[in-house]
Amino acid sequence: MNDTIAAISSPSGAAHRGVVRVSGPRASELLRRTVPEFLRGCKPGELLRGAYRGRFRDGRGTQPVLVLCMPGPRSYTREDVVEFHLPGCEPLLQCALRHLLSCGARAAVPGEFTRRAFLNGRIDLSRAEGVLALVEASDDAERRAAIALLSGGLGTRVAGVRDGLAELCSLCEAGLDFEGGDTGSVSYAELETRLDALREELCRTLQFEVRRQPPGALARVVLVGEPNAGKSTLFNALGGENALTSRHAGTTRDLLFALWSLPALAGGGCRLCDTPGLDVESEGVARLAQERAQKEVASADLLIVVVDGRLGFADGALPDLPAETPRVWVWNQRDRAGEPPSEDRPWVAVSALERTGLDALGERVGRELASWGLGEGPPSSADVGRLLFARHRRALEVSALELSGAQDALTRRLPLDLVAQNLRQGLEALDDLEGRTTAEDLLDRIFSRFCLGK
Repeated sequence: MNDTIAAISSPSGAAHRGVVRVSGPRASELLRRTVPEFLRGCKPGELLRGAYRGRFRDGRGTQPVLVLCMPGPRSYTREDVVEFHLPGCEPLLQCALRHLLSCGARAAVPGEFTRRAFLNGRIDLSRAEGVLALVEASDDAERRAAIALLSGGLGTRVAGVRDGLAELCSLCEAGLDFEGGDTGSVSYAELETRLDALREELCRTLQFEVRRQPPGALARVVLVGEPNAGKSTLFNALGGENALTSRHAGTTRDLLFALWSLPALAGGGCRLCDTPGLDVESEGVARLAQERAQKEVASADLLIVVVDGRLGFADGALPDLPAETPRVWVWNQRDRAGEPPSEDRPWVAVSALERTGLDALGERVGRELASWGLGEGPPSSADVGRLLFARHRRALEVSALELSGAQDALTRRLPLDLVAQNLRQGLEALDDLEGRTTAEDLLDRIFSRFCLGK
């Protein structure tokens, strides 16, 4: 990265203004050669932060320019960066870029500015991917999801878990010098407590990534049903969550989200939502909860209608559901109610409490989504959000699996070197997510998706 790169960083086509970006050690020299009046009082190689107006000499004539000077390390790439804001005429921008290249700059490849920001420690890999997702966002939902990633929500959460794992790993390795299961100043019980907290935080991190996904990145499956039909218990069983459950109706007042792994789908899973029980006669706060639930139902790709098998189901018991949305009917509490009526509806019988029938439900939902073209086949090259989510999810799930192995080793009081090995592998998965140990070919694939000038 000792050379200086340049590229047009504004979209192609006519506009009021276009931007040519330069980054690298020779940025000040290129500025002197193209807009010399700004730096007459500066020392050679010095770049003063600020915005200036003048005339850009492009080798054929001059054109008006606004120059933004951002000396490193306080710049996007942590190098000296100069942006030339010129008239947004494509031939003029191309002429300016050719002149910069003739003065010693190299044409940047797609994503090279962001890659330099990553390699120079300005951003981690998840934030770099946030830039990519923002550039390719096609609607407001995708834009909000990209901003959440770019703002560091995922990176901050991962960093906290990573630091905790590194400390826990150090404690385990330090305890190898002690005998008989004695870890010195830290007991096995304390190690288990700390590890439990880290596993919970890792689970919350995955849920942040699930909630961040815009519509379309993952299929949206929504649980609906009458109050106290067992939706939250089923939600916990399918998504591995801990939603509050009670025998009293109305316990769920807010929307809950989780990732539900579905092997039948090429994308690997769907975005599962638990809603308050749909009740036509609710009032007050409960009515507000109903309105939020109805919005989620209206945007669902598939509905899972949960029915308490002990009470059965009568037409008209639920408010109107979108007729065009596919649905799967679930006969819950089969352990108490027995099997559903065979000719009534195409039921899937489950016991959410005893977690039976869940595989059959997953297969039915996966087939239904695939039949509607949701999650069928590999993601397209334009589906950036889904590709990034798949990579993030894999890293988080691998780390969670290793932490489960470490927890099991602690519970069985196995030697601490085995515990430390699981913790190190969990750390490696998080390092891959942040880009600390990411293979060069993966970086090439990620940054090659960027457009020029980013």
